[in-house]
Amino acid sequence: MHVRRLTPADLPRCTALAVSRQWGQEEHKWRFLFDVAEVYGVDAPDGTLASTAMLIPYGPHAAAVSMVLTAADHERKGLAGGILRHILERAGERTVWLYSTAAGRPVYERLGFRAVGRVDSHRGAFTGERSGSTRPATARDLDEIVALDAKVFGADRENLLRRMPAFHERVLVAEEAGRVQGYGGAWNNETHMVIGPVVAERAEQAEALISDLATGWDLPVRLDLDMGRPGLVAWARERGLAQPFENTVMVRGGDLPGDRDRRFLPLMVSLG
Repeated sequence: MHVRRLTPADLPRCTALAVSRQWGQEEHKWRFLFDVAEVYGVDAPDGTLASTAMLIPYGPHAAAVSMVLTAADHERKGLAGGILRHILERAGERTVWLYSTAAGRPVYERLGFRAVGRVDSHRGAFTGERSGSTRPATARDLDEIVALDAKVFGADRENLLRRMPAFHERVLVAEEAGRVQGYGGAWNNETHMVIGPVVAERAEQAEALISDLATGWDLPVRLDLDMGRPGLVAWARERGLAQPFENTVMVRGGDLPGDRDRRFLPLMVSLG
């Protein structure tokens, strides 16, 4: 099996593989991931991609793994395990985490990942109202957003955050006494308006950000909710979001970095 580093020229084959596994095309998302991640793949004899996976380094100590896909015709041949071992070698001594479906969990467990939580994707027409207590982020807010996120996330993802104005449809901040205490974004994955990330000092700030990010769209909304936050889950369900799809949060190496009390929604399950 030969694992190679993919380039943006491989994007059509990546999206074709994703569509074949009912993941959706999400070209906008794939382009973003090619900008911030190391994307790897295994070629099939017919010129398609047999498997993909990517590594997103967050400085020298942390990294995420995502977009682990294998074509249906190439399942049960060890491709997922092989490409993951290649990526984990690239990760070195970093703490690595990912969001796993039920089908993928045994593969990750064999590679030393352990379950540390659960995030369920909730979808639907958001019926809540705007809070009116947040405002659009400006270019001048980006430095504060990056500084706040470094404390809360526990690793450096400045490379992602400075791309938010171009990638996201809406970026908002929650401010008190002239200081940014929270921020969030909404981006379009073609079928839903995904709300994330959301970082805030308090739950009421997070709810205000989510409300102001989730209203005013023609598309249904998606929230990837930490099931360890029953209050926020109930709040979202009261506002029309249901149809949960379960993902297990798994980590290899050390503990998840950062302050999980202030991390309310991931940027996307591919990135944390």
